[in-house]
Amino acid sequence: MMDPELLEILACPACKTAVRQADEHIVCDACGRRFPIENDIPVMLLDRAVQEKPTDQ
Repeated sequence: MMDPELLEILACPACKTAVRQADEHIVCDACGRRFPIENDIPVMLLDRAVQEKPTDQ
């Protein structure tokens, strides 16, 4: 589990909204991107994200 204080300050780099942890990913519910967590470090790079659902933008 990621440190709750770190998770609280993270935001999606694409849409700038809050994110949450789901298993080994950081998930943005607003745009549907999932960012991997590698060695307990969130990789918040757009080119590493997986799009789970289409955006409304």
